[in-house]
Amino acid sequence: MTIETIGFIGLGVMGLPICRNILRKSGARMLVYEPREEAREQALALGAEAAASVADVSAQADLVFTCLPGESQLRDVIFGDGGLAHTMKRGSTLVDLSTAPVDFAREAAAALEARGIDFADAPIARTRQAAEDGTLSITVGAASDVFARIEPVLSHTATDVTHCGPVGCGQVVKLMNNMVLVQTVVALSEARAIARRAGVAPAMLFDALGKGSADSFALRNHGMKAIVPELFPDRAFSTDYALKDLAYALRLARQMGVDAKGAELAETTLQRSRAAGNAERYWPALAQVVDE
Repeated sequence: MTIETIGFIGLGVMGLPICRNILRKSGARMLVYEPREEAREQALALGAEAAASVADVSAQADLVFTCLPGESQLRDVIFGDGGLAHTMKRGSTLVDLSTAPVDFAREAAAALEARGIDFADAPIARTRQAAEDGTLSITVGAASDVFARIEPVLSHTATDVTHCGPVGCGQVVKLMNNMVLVQTVVALSEARAIARRAGVAPAMLFDALGKGSADSFALRNHGMKAIVPELFPDRAFSTDYALKDLAYALRLARQMGVDAKGAELAETTLQRSRAAGNAERYWPALAQVVDE
């Protein structure tokens, strides 16, 4: 199938730069739907066209991307009045870049398949800067033929595009990634608090950990760039978003019959951080709560 028109729904912190990279590199017509005027105007300035509604995207696009905060927004866009499940063209494809529950991805896929529409869950990982640079990591759950069709487009915005298995498996991998990451940052936060009180400076501690077997992406990025300098800005990946992803991971754990105590303790720490006023702050701010 030739992709002539791409639809993009959700031009947030990650969605806008992803949309820009696909628009610049694909050569396809890009149709965007975004209620917020500022983000929509930025996309239009790059050469995208504005859609009047979700259904307007469905009527014209061969391939539609969604990049939304979570399940409630996705449910509205896919299953709501004029939603994608009711309006997309037979033979078209929906790719969801959001982080969402595994069971929701499979529910959406089944509803779309009944109408002759393909679905892929393709949650994005890495930072806002990676979205800007086109160096994201994307884990994809899709049939092999669907993956082969969408992988070249996803590669316009990512350096790593991994086919994890059938629908839902992209979300499984993304949720496990975030679950492990949060638990690692909790461990780093506890290590910082203990070492600081015992007379070792956090920067010295993390530098030494990086030379040993405790080295990790979390240490080098969340630890050295956020926890040590105590930089927890708004408009980065917030505590609320981290809690949402961890809740999805724990939901999957319960469905699979796994008692994920470590993840539950990490969730409690994030909840304490949120209660301390960090809901909108970059989520490694939990380190301050641990240190108190």
